[in-house]
Amino acid sequence: MAERIDGVRKLFTSKSARVDTNRGDLYYQQLFDTCRARLDALREQPAVNRLDFDSLLTDEGQDRREFMKWVSAVTAMLMLPPMFTPLVAEAAELMNRLPVVWLELQDCAGNSEALLRSDGPKIDEIVLDIISLEFHESLMAPSGHQAEKQLEDAMEHFKGNYLLFVEGSIPVGAGRDWCTIGASGETFLDHLNRVAENAAAVVAVGACATFGGIPAAAPNPTGAVGVMDVVKGKPVINIPACPANPANMVGVVLHYALTGQVPELDSLLRPKFAFGYRIHDNCERRAHFDAGEYVEEWGDEGAKNNFCLYKMGCKGPMTFNNCSIVRYNEGVNWPIGVGRGCIGCSEPDFWDKYAYERPMANANIKAPTGGVEKTVDQFGLGLLTAAGIGIGIHAVASAVAGKREEGGEG
Repeated sequence: MAERIDGVRKLFTSKSARVDTNRGDLYYQQLFDTCRARLDALREQPAVNRLDFDSLLTDEGQDRREFMKWVSAVTAMLMLPPMFTPLVAEAAELMNRLPVVWLELQDCAGNSEALLRSDGPKIDEIVLDIISLEFHESLMAPSGHQAEKQLEDAMEHFKGNYLLFVEGSIPVGAGRDWCTIGASGETFLDHLNRVAENAAAVVAVGACATFGGIPAAAPNPTGAVGVMDVVKGKPVINIPACPANPANMVGVVLHYALTGQVPELDSLLRPKFAFGYRIHDNCERRAHFDAGEYVEEWGDEGAKNNFCLYKMGCKGPMTFNNCSIVRYNEGVNWPIGVGRGCIGCSEPDFWDKYAYERPMANANIKAPTGGVEKTVDQFGLGLLTAAGIGIGIHAVASAVAGKREEGGEG
């Protein structure tokens, strides 16, 4: 038992699950100088398209004040200190130097939908508008041979410089020969590898492109896998979730414009600025979890009072994503906010392992005796043992509890 507890503790306190937001003045000054040089070099490059950022802001009814408010928020999201705010603003304005190729493979186009659907143009969309989207088969006007030629031209003209976004899984098993694209009948696998060969970096967007998603659910008839399983020799950035949050897509592109590098990644190649958080730790219902207040069945008094959804199958304690912070639909809401538990869509094998309406196997959740009077670490680890799977350790509450203990309190 002790070994099991140690294993769980190691898993949920590992460095890959932590975000270092204070690396010291020397680190940030060196990074600032790197970004300054990168932006100067980017400005010297010719614009890929004729779109002007300031003109787009004006055309869409946005003013400079709104833009700078957005820049401040994005700077914080990227875990950069305020001194980087002017550089982030400049990076956004230079996005018309970045060519992007977007491939859709075994997918539902949900990530493209998430990126495009809005009740009105926001700064995020304006930033993405100014990127030179050289190929996106669902959005571009050409089709057939004309579309294929546009892709070939983009690959040749921007060789080694374009970002390749990939949406959808890749069939490598029996489905490899079923899924083809273009008149030549090129398989998805060969198509992806050919386009990725000359990309600067590959960004896998959504649950399917990152870890296989629903197409990879048992029995996985097509042999679906994620991009990182087939693309080798290139930087791969995973932005999972179903759909991926557009804010995280913008964050990755902005980071690349700002630094010329991929952001710091966790062990699953996810940007730490977006996936360094456990949903449970920032959930608006976390206080009810600590107090032992749960929804026991849909529509009960607990549900009406927004109690914790863990007993209804919420997988927030096992899921790393910032959607509890940035939310969806222009920050209006997110699944738990509307009363539906997290299904762990940003984790590998989420459909088979997480997406069902019950707690993890063998979970025997009991309300904590004395509620928050028990330290968060003790309570969380107790649930970990019962469930056979991790429940998060709330960092802030732990720190508070630690100070209380050091001070000789309860």
